[in-house]
Amino acid sequence: MLNIILAVFVLGYGAIAFEHPLKINKSGSALLMGILIWTLYRIGWTSDDVAGELEHHLTGIAEILFFLMGAMTIVEVIDAHDGFNLITNRINTKSKIKLLWIMAILAFFLSAILDNLTTTIVMVSLARKLIPDEKQRLFFAGMTVISANAGGAWSPIGDVTTTMLWIGGQVSTLNIMKVLFFPSLVCMFIPLFYVSLFEKKTLKGDLPDRTKQKLAPENKLIFSLGLGGLILVPVFKQLTHLPPYVGMMLALGIIWIAADLIHRKKGTEEQKKYSASNALMKIDMPSLLFFLGILLAVSGLESLHVLKNVATWMDTAIGNKDLIVICIGVLSAVVDNVPLVAATMGMYDLSAFPTDHKIWEFIAYCAGTGGSILIIGSAAGVAAMGMEKIDFLWYFKKMGLIAFLGYIAGAGIYLLQYALFHS
Repeated sequence: MLNIILAVFVLGYGAIAFEHPLKINKSGSALLMGILIWTLYRIGWTSDDVAGELEHHLTGIAEILFFLMGAMTIVEVIDAHDGFNLITNRINTKSKIKLLWIMAILAFFLSAILDNLTTTIVMVSLARKLIPDEKQRLFFAGMTVISANAGGAWSPIGDVTTTMLWIGGQVSTLNIMKVLFFPSLVCMFIPLFYVSLFEKKTLKGDLPDRTKQKLAPENKLIFSLGLGGLILVPVFKQLTHLPPYVGMMLALGIIWIAADLIHRKKGTEEQKKYSASNALMKIDMPSLLFFLGILLAVSGLESLHVLKNVATWMDTAIGNKDLIVICIGVLSAVVDNVPLVAATMGMYDLSAFPTDHKIWEFIAYCAGTGGSILIIGSAAGVAAMGMEKIDFLWYFKKMGLIAFLGYIAGAGIYLLQYALFHS
């Protein structure tokens, strides 16, 4: 039965990868794959509490989906009020290459403050405002994914896997920021240099002239509330120790009420245009369902101990822990990095590998940035894929190799840095 389940995963993954040639929406393939894996698990292991395990995993999955839904809705409300013009009005360059650098660096640092997922949603929304050409915008979305994942890796609140290690006591706040900043920066800069140098033909020409709009005070208020709410989500989590989605829902509730109060005296149709309920109708539900299917499939493999067995086999077969961690990072581009990191946290005990040990620092880097190699390898990639309809194979051909080179270069910088300061 296990072989059948693995075959379902491989076939489902293939259907997602070849969505356009097959003309089958990836959301349907992901949902079918996830549900079939759990159904076959229930049929083949009748003695286990499969339903209980599914409920356990669904709690974590729901937290991610609600977080994503809240972030998407807040971004849509800001967008309805033209709030992003506050940022776009300050971007004066007409060069697409310069704009690519500005947005990549902005995504890198913003993701450390927010998180890579929310940052990707915000930056892709900004790119839509600035770049009318959909094909050219794909490069901006691809670089946003790489930059946001790199920026999230060196912050304890920037990426879910770093957060897991931080909460678990494997890494400390100041140390992880200190040791991973430069490796993460290199991980972003190498793909950015490549796209700037070798995609000039695609990105040639100037940006169209834009009329800089003066925003009304209420639009500025909505922008401030929305962005401030997103920034305060990790602060709320730190203060209350509640899951991140609770803070996101709080931010959504505040901006929802604020938008309704601001436009309460307007006509029904105009009020609806600016409301959060209208924004909810605009968010990409197929992408949320795609994410649900992917997470169901991966959680099924985790419950079957497939991922832990793979990690254990690597520990036995490879031996070198640096190489193992690099492989885990590459593997996180294929399957979700959360269960992979969870498996490594179970493999290596804190008594043998204490807080801020080399292995935890390196896992935080590799798991956080390795997902950029494939578009479905990270939450940021999945979000960008849904928002810009990025083709799996396009990303693999255009961004996959340079993301891998950036990932390896950053890993090399970390190992060199460690050797220099711990010799």
